[in-house]
Amino acid sequence: MSSESKIRMNSTDSLSTGTTFAAREGARVDLQNVVKYYASQLALNGVNLSMAPGEFVALLGPSGCGKTTVLRALSGLESITEGRIVIDGVDVANTPVNKRDIGMVFQAYSLFPHLTVTQNVEFGLRMRKVDAVSRRRRASEALDMVGLGDFGVRYAHQLSGGQQQRVALARALVTRPRVLLLDEPLSALDAKVRVQLREEIRRIQTELGITTLFVTHDQEEALAVADRVAVMRAGNIEQIGTPEDLYTRPATSFVATFIGLSNALDAQLAGSTVTVLGTDLPLLGTGPADGPVTAYIRPEDVSFSTSSSSGAIAATVVASSFLGSLRRTQVRLDTGDLLFVQHDVQLHPLSGERVCVALRGRPVAVDAR
Repeated sequence: MSSESKIRMNSTDSLSTGTTFAAREGARVDLQNVVKYYASQLALNGVNLSMAPGEFVALLGPSGCGKTTVLRALSGLESITEGRIVIDGVDVANTPVNKRDIGMVFQAYSLFPHLTVTQNVEFGLRMRKVDAVSRRRRASEALDMVGLGDFGVRYAHQLSGGQQQRVALARALVTRPRVLLLDEPLSALDAKVRVQLREEIRRIQTELGITTLFVTHDQEEALAVADRVAVMRAGNIEQIGTPEDLYTRPATSFVATFIGLSNALDAQLAGSTVTVLGTDLPLLGTGPADGPVTAYIRPEDVSFSTSSSSGAIAATVVASSFLGSLRRTQVRLDTGDLLFVQHDVQLHPLSGERVCVALRGRPVAVDAR
């Protein structure tokens, strides 16, 4: 049996047989108008974020937007310039890292190479002066929780990247924190292991009820695991909501283009009607003043049609990509606009083929032009 197969079996066993590992109830976390300067450079510009006990929130955004700075400020690894960081009603902005009852998992595994897996997991308990018997028991429970119960005597160099990250997760969980912070913990892993481990993290977080903040630049990752996603831009939160809300009801053009894929097209707004490519569509949410706007249309809201269909638009196929359960085809309209169409894999348009497309009539988000 392979190591990865054994890990998956161990993970399933921990669910079916139960475990004595238990965390305390997750904490409520509030960041209130948090500002952070590095010298004269503004990194966080009045960030407000509230997390309910046991909630899983993902911080999503491009590099340099302030995601990791938020996480480090919450952990105590970075001081803040202004604002409050409140955990269960207590302002911890000036509280040392080791007094905040927070577990952290970083992108780098940061395991001690000279210690075994068990000794690595025990390390935080040793620093807390927990007795040897309790340390060993709790480390064993934490390793069982992440599916590595039989790996305690190994060293870091004897583990795969996914296994090392599981050890890092066990080390964060073993102290039974009320808040768990994950700083892009999966970005160094290959795609298959990344999906497996993100599902494990979500399962464990749900089982233990730990309030969790997960930093990532991978939108698929954020949408797949989080209760709510906060999209960051230039040191502030642009929008926060459920994955469904962000995808179907983006509040800004940045969110519309950053979450998923959108076709940005010139349009006209009149009241609650958006006219784009000769088709009238309902406005999603509220819009700017009437006049020229940019409409954001998802590829799944465009379909292929016949030339005789209402609203048919002539186009030429540029390229078509097979994505497993679906196919995404880019076409160039006779107006010169490029448009993505998401459709069934059974339809395979060829580059250069003349086709017709149509808008499905679903509500669209717009932005002033």
